[in-house]
Amino acid sequence: MSSQGGMEIANLEVTYNRVIVAVQGVSLKVPDNSIVALLGTNGAGKTTTVRAISGFLPVDDAQIKRGSIRFAGCSILGLPPQQIARLGIVLVPERRKIFETMTIADNLRISRGDRTRTAGREARIQCLLEVFPALAKRQGQIAGYLSGGERQMLAIAQALLCDPKLLLVDELSLGLAPHLVKDLMSQVRELRATFGISILLIEQDAASALGIADYGYIMEGGRIVYEGSAEKLRSHQDVQEFYLGSGDSARASYRDVKQYRRNRRWWG
Repeated sequence: MSSQGGMEIANLEVTYNRVIVAVQGVSLKVPDNSIVALLGTNGAGKTTTVRAISGFLPVDDAQIKRGSIRFAGCSILGLPPQQIARLGIVLVPERRKIFETMTIADNLRISRGDRTRTAGREARIQCLLEVFPALAKRQGQIAGYLSGGERQMLAIAQALLCDPKLLLVDELSLGLAPHLVKDLMSQVRELRATFGISILLIEQDAASALGIADYGYIMEGGRIVYEGSAEKLRSHQDVQEFYLGSGDSARASYRDVKQYRRNRRWWG
């Protein structure tokens, strides 16, 4: 793995209130200039994993009990969020957190990383407005009046102005219509190509995420239960049936799947 923006998690275990195990034995990699999807239903442990990466676990009275998280070849375990962000890992949290009482233009102007010069920041803003033309047309509008999809665009643009090497996007599709999700996923893929960054998508919408990802991990009950290239996941019968909505059992939990296939080898 290259040292520019690659991340590797090994045997991660996270507990809440010192006793509740939320993530157990999770290992995953995000290589340089790649899009990786971390998939699973609500409560699978995805957001806990991304909060462990970004340094926000202490806010929720959670802690890493064991395991390692390395970025660009160095351990980031236990670092505070601001230091992790300065190293180049930037989080786009779920529910599109933006400054609602400010205009789109002002939201973008105040979003900057320590390593981004003013001239470079202005050029990056113009580049982002080309990727997100809906924002370009409405720069003077108060952000609180934006649609859900436009808010998500603005949140991603703000994160990109912090000059990340690795972008963590938590639930991009949450609450959005399918056609908006499709457009946003396409724009995320364009951002990877434009800025040469790595992206970790944390998603319940497996079909949309695997449409742009290079590799994917499926998480249930705090564990990784399956992984593979996006093509491999999309073509796997069990993934199609239980995560991609192509069968009557779609969206079932891993425990339900195990019960359903009691007499078959899981992921055989």
